[in-house]
Amino acid sequence: MQLTDPVTSIRGIGEKTALSFRKLNIQTVKDLIDTYPRRYLGYSAPVPIAEAPEMERVTIQAVVCTYVKVQKGPRYTITTLSAEDGSGSVELVWFNSPYLRSTFHKGDTFCFTGVLRRKGRRRVMEHPEYFTPYKYQDMRSVLQPIYPLTAGVTNNQLRKAVHEVQPMIRTLPDPLPGELCAEYELMPYSRAVESIHFPKDENMLRQAVRRLAFDEFYRFLCDVQKMREENVRMTSSHRIKDEAVSKLQGFLAGLPYELTEGQKEAVNDVLRDMSGGMVMNRLIQGDVGCGKTMVAAASLFVTVMSGFQGALMVPTEVLAMQHYKDLEQLFRPYGLRIALLTGSMSVREKREIYEGLKKGEIHVVIGTHALIQERVEYASLGLVVTDEQHRFGVRQRELLAEKGDLPHVLVMSATPIPRTLAIILYADLDISLIRELPGGRKKILNCVVGTDYRPTAYQFIRKEVEKGHQAYVICPKVEDSEGVELENVVSYAESLHEIYGERPRVSCLHGRMKEAEKQKILQAFQDREIDVLVSTTVIEVGINNPNATVMMIENAERFGLAQLHQLRGRVGRGSDQSYCIMINVNRTEESKERLSVLEESNDGFHIAAEDLRLRGPGDFFGVRQSGDIMFRLADIYQHADMLRMAQDAVLKYGIGTERG
Repeated sequence: MQLTDPVTSIRGIGEKTALSFRKLNIQTVKDLIDTYPRRYLGYSAPVPIAEAPEMERVTIQAVVCTYVKVQKGPRYTITTLSAEDGSGSVELVWFNSPYLRSTFHKGDTFCFTGVLRRKGRRRVMEHPEYFTPYKYQDMRSVLQPIYPLTAGVTNNQLRKAVHEVQPMIRTLPDPLPGELCAEYELMPYSRAVESIHFPKDENMLRQAVRRLAFDEFYRFLCDVQKMREENVRMTSSHRIKDEAVSKLQGFLAGLPYELTEGQKEAVNDVLRDMSGGMVMNRLIQGDVGCGKTMVAAASLFVTVMSGFQGALMVPTEVLAMQHYKDLEQLFRPYGLRIALLTGSMSVREKREIYEGLKKGEIHVVIGTHALIQERVEYASLGLVVTDEQHRFGVRQRELLAEKGDLPHVLVMSATPIPRTLAIILYADLDISLIRELPGGRKKILNCVVGTDYRPTAYQFIRKEVEKGHQAYVICPKVEDSEGVELENVVSYAESLHEIYGERPRVSCLHGRMKEAEKQKILQAFQDREIDVLVSTTVIEVGINNPNATVMMIENAERFGLAQLHQLRGRVGRGSDQSYCIMINVNRTEESKERLSVLEESNDGFHIAAEDLRLRGPGDFFGVRQSGDIMFRLADIYQHADMLRMAQDAVLKYGIGTERG
C-alpha cells in the first residue's frame, strides 16, 4: 500500500464508505493519516446523579429501573429508558439505535457517559456512551480520539481505518532535517503522527501536538517568506489614476456618514500602494464592526474608476448576498455593474456572469472562493479583496496569475491577534490597523452569569423580541459521541419552543446541515422570519444582522476569549443597545478570571493579549478554541511559543529546508 493509494485499498472501506469519506476530503491513504482528531475524551470517576453538573460531560453509575422503550418518529427512532443510583434518577435517550432494546434489562448496572440536561423536572442524558462497571475501569486510562465527522461517517469507522494504516504511519519520513529537530527538541515526525492518533498518555499527546504545530507553522512561514520575496519583485500593471482618486473623494463625500480616522488612514494606505507601481499586498486589521468593508468598497470603487475590475471573496453565500445588496446600492448611482457569483446559482446564470466578466461588462463580482477556482476569466482584474478565511497561499497566487497580470490583493481580518504574533503571521503583507468603531454604535453590555440566570435570560430575550429585535443562542460543539452536537442544538431549540410557545419564533442551525439548508435558515433570520436562532459557532463569521441585539452563549467557559469576542461581534452592529449574556457553567476561579476579561472589555486586541496570557499550556481535552482558519491543528494562542520557534527556525535554516 502506498500513501497515494485510494482509501478503498484499506481493509473495510468500500466504494460507498469512500464516497462518505470524500466529504471530509479523505480520498487517499495520506489524506486519512493527515486527518487528525479534533479532541480527546478522558473518562473520570462516576458521580452521583444528584451531584452531577448540567451541560457538562459526566459519568454516572446507575441501575436500569424501567424497560427499554422504542418509538418511531418522523425523523428518527427514539430509544429511552430510566436509571437510578439512590441519589436520583435520569432518563437516557438514544437516536436511531433500536438495537439497544436487547442490551439493557431491568436491574442491570451500567456506567453512562454523556451531557446531562434538564427538561422540565426531568434530568436527561442524550446519546450517552455505556459500559459495564468492569469495562469502565479499563476506560479510565484511555484517551479516546474524536475525529471530524460528516453524514455517513462514524468516529468508529475512522478509528478503525487509521488503525489499519498504523504500520505505514511508523515508516513516514521526517520532512525536517535531524539537526533542526534536535536543536528544537522535536519528537520524530512518524512518532508524532502515531501519537496524535493513538496517544499513550497526556504527556505523549502534548509532545505530538507540539511537533505537528511546529510543522504547520514552519510550512506556513516558509510560504510567507517566499511570498514576501516575490512581493519585492512584482510590478503592477494596474496603477490607479489621479482622476479615479478625485472621483473617490466625491463618492466618500456622498456617504451619509463620515469615515473614522482609522478608515481614512487605511484608504490612504491603499491609494498609496495602488499608485506606487508595485503589486499591493495589504492587510486591513480591525475589530469586529470597525468598518473594514467600507475601506474595501472604496478600494473597489477607485479600481473600477481606473478602468479595471474588482472581486470580493467572502466565506458564505449569505454574506456574499449581503455584500452584493449593499455594494449594488452604493455603486448604482455611478453606473457600476455588480454581479453575484455563488455555487448555488444555475449553470445558465453562471455562464452569463462568466461572459460579462470576460467582456469587461461586469465591474465588480462578489462571491465565494469559486471566484478564482472556477472557469472565471476577467478582462482586467485589478483588485481582489478577500478575508483571512481565503488568505492566499502560493497556489492561489498562481491561480490569480493564470487569470492575467497579478492584481492587487487586500486582505481583511477581524481576528484580534496580538501585534507581536500578527507581525510573524502577516510578514508578507503591509498592515493597516483600524482601532475605533464608527459613530452611532453603542458599547455592548456584557454579563457573565451562572446557570440559575437562564430563566431571567429567556425572559429578557422575549422582551427584546417584543421590541422588534432578534437574538442568538450559542451552544458549544459537544462531540462526546456521534450525533450529540446535532441533538444538543436541536434539543435546546425544542426546549425553547416549550418555554416560548409560538412567539418568539425559534429555529436552529448546526454544522451538519447541508449548505443549502444552512443558507436558507440564515436568510430567514436575516429576513426577520426567525426571532431566536439557536446555533453552534457556525455563525461566528458570515452573518451581519444589525437587528440582532442579544447574544447568549451557553458554556462560555468552553471557548477561547478571542472566539467569544468574535461571537459577541454578531450583535452591536446597529444603532440599538445590544447585550451579551455568557453562561458560565463550571464557575471555577480560572473560568471566572478569564470571562471577566470579556465582561469588562470590548477591545478585541486587549482581549487577544489577555487570551494569550491566560491560556497557559492548553487543555487537550477541551473543545478546540482558536477558531483559527489558517491551520488544521496549530493554534496561534495555545502554541504561540511554537510559532515564535518556527519563525526562528525559518530564519536559521532557510525556506528550502523541508524534504520531499
